[in-house]
Amino acid sequence: MPDMELRHLRSFVAVAQELNITRAAQRLHLAQQAVSGHIQQLERSVGVTLLVRTSRGVRLTAAGDELAAGAKDLVGGLDDLAARVRRVAGGQAGRLRLVCKPHATHDFAVDVAEAAEAAFPGLSVDLVSVSTLPEELELLATGGADAAFLWVPTGDDRLRYAEVRTDRRMVALPAAHPLAGRAAVTLADLADEPVIMPEVAVSEAVTRHWLAEPRPDGRPARRGPTAQRIEDRLILVARGRGVWLAPEPLSRYFPMPRVVWVPVTDAAPSQLALVWTQRSPDALMAALAAQARALAGGAD
Repeated sequence: MPDMELRHLRSFVAVAQELNITRAAQRLHLAQQAVSGHIQQLERSVGVTLLVRTSRGVRLTAAGDELAAGAKDLVGGLDDLAARVRRVAGGQAGRLRLVCKPHATHDFAVDVAEAAEAAFPGLSVDLVSVSTLPEELELLATGGADAAFLWVPTGDDRLRYAEVRTDRRMVALPAAHPLAGRAAVTLADLADEPVIMPEVAVSEAVTRHWLAEPRPDGRPARRGPTAQRIEDRLILVARGRGVWLAPEPLSRYFPMPRVVWVPVTDAAPSQLALVWTQRSPDALMAALAAQARALAGGAD
C-alpha cells in the first residue's frame, strides 16, 4: 500500500484544482518549490506520473485525474473530521450535561438548552433536575455534570461561574405571624426569629449567606430547626417553628397554605449563576451564560 502523506495529497488537490503550481502554492501559503516537492514525493509514493507541465501550467494525466477525484473527498473528509474533533474538544459538539433546580430555572432552562443546540449544531444538551445544592455539587465533583445553574456562593473555590440573574431575597412567614401583613420587612424586624436551615451544610460561608449574616446590628441570626427538602422547610414555617429566607423565585414555585412570602428590603440579593468545573471549556460556558442571561432577564 503506497505511503501517501496528507500534506502531499493536500498540495496535489490544490494543483489539480488550480492547474497551476504557482496559484496552488499561493492558496496553500507555501513556497512554489515546496508544492513541487510534494507532488514529486507523491508521484514516487504511488509510482506513476500524476501531472505534466504545459506552457500555461500543468495538465493531469489519467492517473492524476483518478487520484484527484478520490483525494479531494479524502482531504475534505479529514478536514471535516479534524474540525469535528476540535469542536468536541472545545465543547461545541458532543454531549453537555446541565444540572438545574426547577424552582430556580423553570422559566428559562429548556429555552437555554434549545438555544445552545441551535447555536452549536453538533452539541446535545441534557437537562438533569435535582432539588438541593449538595446534589448539584456532587454531580459537578464526580463528573456527572458539566455545568449547573445554582445560587452562589457555592462553598467551592475551584468552581468557575458567570452570573445569570439577580433575585431579591424573601422571607417565608407563618400566615398568622404579626409581620405577614406587611408589604416588606427588614432584617431588624426578623432579629428574634429562628431561621430554618438545611440539614446538610455545604460550608459555613454558604450557611452565613443564607442566614443573611452579618446582620446590620452585627448580631448573628438566630438559628432554627433544619430540613433538607424545601417542602419540609415550608411545613416548618407553616407550623410556626421558624421563618425561612430564600430567593424570590421560590415564592412563586412553592405556594403553600398558611405560608406568606414577604420581601426583605435590606437582605443582599441572591445571584443565580452558571457554574462549571475546569473540565468544561470556558468559551462555551461564557456563551451559555450569555444565552441564559438573555432568556432569564438578567443584565448582560
